[in-house]
Amino acid sequence: MVDADQTFVIVGAGLAGAKAAETLRAEGFTGRVILIGDERDHPYERPPLSKGFLIGNEDRDSVFVQPAAWYADHDVELHLGQPVVGLDRGAKTVTLGDGTSLRYDKLLLATGAEPRRLDIPGTDLAGVHHLRRLAHAERLKNVLASLGRENGQLVIAGAGWIGLEVAAAARGYGAEVTVVEPEPTPLHSVLGPELGEVFAELHREHGVRFHFGARLTEITGQDGMVMSVLTDDGEEHPAHDVLAAIGAAPRTALAEAAGLTLAERSAGGGIAVDAHLRTSDPDIFAAGDVANAEHPLLGGRLRVEHWANALNSGPVAGRNMLARDGKGTIYDRVPYFFSDQYDLGMEFSGHAAPGTYDQVIARGDVGKRQFIAFWLSQGRVLAGMNVNVWDVTDTIQKLIRSGARVDPDRLADPSVPLASFLE
Repeated sequence: MVDADQTFVIVGAGLAGAKAAETLRAEGFTGRVILIGDERDHPYERPPLSKGFLIGNEDRDSVFVQPAAWYADHDVELHLGQPVVGLDRGAKTVTLGDGTSLRYDKLLLATGAEPRRLDIPGTDLAGVHHLRRLAHAERLKNVLASLGRENGQLVIAGAGWIGLEVAAAARGYGAEVTVVEPEPTPLHSVLGPELGEVFAELHREHGVRFHFGARLTEITGQDGMVMSVLTDDGEEHPAHDVLAAIGAAPRTALAEAAGLTLAERSAGGGIAVDAHLRTSDPDIFAAGDVANAEHPLLGGRLRVEHWANALNSGPVAGRNMLARDGKGTIYDRVPYFFSDQYDLGMEFSGHAAPGTYDQVIARGDVGKRQFIAFWLSQGRVLAGMNVNVWDVTDTIQKLIRSGARVDPDRLADPSVPLASFLE
C-alpha cells in the first residue's frame, strides 16, 4: 500500500473525480487526498441535469454523488470554486487560481468537457443557453417553466441526446420547441437514419418541430433579448430562448500546457492514456470525459462522454494510482449510456461508429417502440440498443464481449432467447 505521507491530487470534482477519491479511501489509502473543482457545488452527477432534475421529478439534493459531509468524514480535502491554472510536472505541483500551490505524488486529471459554442452573431443575447453544469440546469428549468406558462418558443440547435432530452422536458412544461439539425435525422451519426427516424417520430408525436439539413447562422434580438433564429437555408424561426446542444469538447488545456500527449482530434481528442488510464507521464492519470483510452476489447482508442464512463473509470484510475507494479487494473468496460424521453426509455451498449458495421437488425416491434437493435460487422455484434425492453443489458454486453458470430435471422427473432447466443 502507498505510504501515508504521500499526497494524491484529483483535478476535477465531477463524478469521475469523486469516485476516484472514494476508491482511494475504500482501498485503504491513508495519505492525503485533495479533490479540486472549479464549481462551488460539491461533486454531482450530470444525467439528472437533462432528465429528472430538469423535468422536475428529482430535487436538487438527489444529484450529488455523496452528502457534503462525506468528504470531511473521509478526510478528503475539497477545494471548490478554484480552477487549476498551472501544472508543473517537474516540481510535481498544481497551482490554483488563487495562487495556492499543491504538491502531488500522483495526479488524476478528471477535467471533463465543456459545451461547444455557437460561433454566430447573437450569442451574447440573454436567452442563449448551454447545459453542462448544475447552475445551467437550474436556470434552464426556470426558463422552460416560464416558456410553458407563456406559450413561449424554444429553439434547440442540435438533435443529439442532450437536445432531444431537453426538447422532451420543454414539451412537458408546455413550451413550443423547434430543433434545428444539419443531419437528415436526429442522432444520425450515432444510430443511423432508420433508428434516428424512430426518435424523430417520437418527438413529432409530442409536438416538436424539426428543421433538418440546416444550421443556425444568426440569433436576432431586440433590447438584448432573443427574438428569432436564422438558418443557412434562408428560414427564420421565432424564438424566446435558444439552447446550443452541439456537443462538448474535452478540457485539455491544462494537460496540453504541461506537455502531456493528447489524442488526435480525428480520434475524439482528449488526453491520451493507456489501458490503465495512465498518461504519457507515469505519475499522472486521466479519467472520465477527458480521457481517450486504449481499449483492449474494441481494439483502438476511444473517448466516451457518458455517465457510466465517469462512474467506472474513476475507480479504475484510483486503484491504478495505488498500484506498486506500475500495471494495475485494465479499463475495458463496454461503453454504456441511457436516455429517457417521454414514455421511451433506452439503453445503449457497445460502440458502432459510422463505417464500422455492415448490418443493423431489429428484434421486436420498432413501430411500437419496443425492440432491441443490433449493429453487426461480419456477423459479430458491435453494439445493441434496447428500447422499452428491460433486463437485457448484461446479456447484450456479454454478446459484444464474446465476439461470437451470430445468425442475424435468429438474432432478429424474439422467440429465440438472447442467452442462447452465448452458449
